[in-house]
Amino acid sequence: MPLDQMPTPSRASTPRTEITETPWELRSAGPWTHRDLAANGARFHIAEAGEGPLVLLVHGWPEYWWAWRHQLTALAEAGYRAVALDLRGVGGSDRTPRGYDPSNLALDITGVIRSLGERQAHLVGHALGGSLAWVAAVMRPSVIRSLTVVSAAHPRQLRRALLTDRRQMAAFDHVLNFQRPWVPERRLVADDAALVGRYLTEWTGPNQPDAEALHAYRQAVQIPSTAHCSIEPYRWLLRSMARPDGIQFARRMKKPISAPTLHIQGAADPVLLAHTALGAGEFVEAPYRWRLLPGVGHFPHEEAPAEFSAELIEWVGEHQG
Repeated sequence: MPLDQMPTPSRASTPRTEITETPWELRSAGPWTHRDLAANGARFHIAEAGEGPLVLLVHGWPEYWWAWRHQLTALAEAGYRAVALDLRGVGGSDRTPRGYDPSNLALDITGVIRSLGERQAHLVGHALGGSLAWVAAVMRPSVIRSLTVVSAAHPRQLRRALLTDRRQMAAFDHVLNFQRPWVPERRLVADDAALVGRYLTEWTGPNQPDAEALHAYRQAVQIPSTAHCSIEPYRWLLRSMARPDGIQFARRMKKPISAPTLHIQGAADPVLLAHTALGAGEFVEAPYRWRLLPGVGHFPHEEAPAEFSAELIEWVGEHQG
């Protein structure tokens, strides 16, 4: 099917979200602090709360640091230093002209850990952030104390699925649409980023995002250059499959993961299908735990925040040494 005929999410268009009481702010106030730090040749925005062992939280698409608002407070109350990162090209971080391949983005993450003055961190990643967490654990294993991957298959599994599994290919129709130049960026920001709102509601289970969440993510993607930078990793994903850099990356990802790994997946996720994510334990030589959450879609940390936070806190508590 031609790319310009690829379907968009099927639910009714997300209604305009009017937030008049509190204007949206990227660095929204809360029981956390905001600051910038330098790592891997760029500037990164973080929100942090609490003191104790470091737990670094890395968002997916189309979110930014605010996706972890529930976990920032829960982890801080449990005795951890919780830090939510804006990835390169998103939120308050630098929008560089290049550097959106997974190896460089993973080095951003491990560089941030070092810039925070820590030797190790419990790394938590959702969707794109989860894929990068896998990569970081391969490239810099000594920096990762434990790994929690959410709604993300191991990169080798995802590559295999996108080459052989028609159901997973169809679920990634938005990624196929991202391959065109410039048109996807225009569509994402058009009509107050209505398409982003449609994706968020289409990809969520019964516990739908509220008006505040939809407003926040729709505003964030409209920051100049964000739409372009945020989809560049997905362009690399498909365009590199037959290139030497993509093949070399896939080979590198054969290296076993040495960090204890918690793998959380929503059973109702329509984007990263559960059967695609299942079986990643074959790439982990450390303790591995699979958690499938019934009735949960692509955003477990937001759809079931209390259950998710409890699972996460239990896991990092088990792997402090």
